[in-house]
Amino acid sequence: MDPLQFEEYVAELCRRDGCTEVQRVGAANDLGADVIGRLPDGRKLVVQCKRYAKHRTVGSPGLQKFNGTARSEHGADVPLFVASCKFTKQARAFAARHGLVLVDVDLLGFWNSGTALTALLDLDINRSGTNRKLSPDD
Repeated sequence: MDPLQFEEYVAELCRRDGCTEVQRVGAANDLGADVIGRLPDGRKLVVQCKRYAKHRTVGSPGLQKFNGTARSEHGADVPLFVASCKFTKQARAFAARHGLVLVDVDLLGFWNSGTALTALLDLDINRSGTNRKLSPDD
């Protein structure tokens, strides 16, 4: 799937899990918001989606940029970064310090298989999962 289809896929997972007002808003100059909506409890969700090859990683600079806009520009109560690959150790540590929710390729698989988004929000990304870079064949 292309990046736009990936954003819509994430939006559909949000809708499936009871989120409301879900919109795919990603475009040029989107200031880091690809999907916005409301969680079932009413909190505003702002999602950045990165569809990368599974052997790539998302580093701390991408999270720093998202952190700088998710709350201040978009009013996020819950900033969520979804990637089709792994996050580096430094990125996970940054996310833990700044209250960003990360969903990597492994958690995305659980989410896709029926795990509710609300269950993923409570994970400590600095201690869950691995930052082991995947090879193209994994």
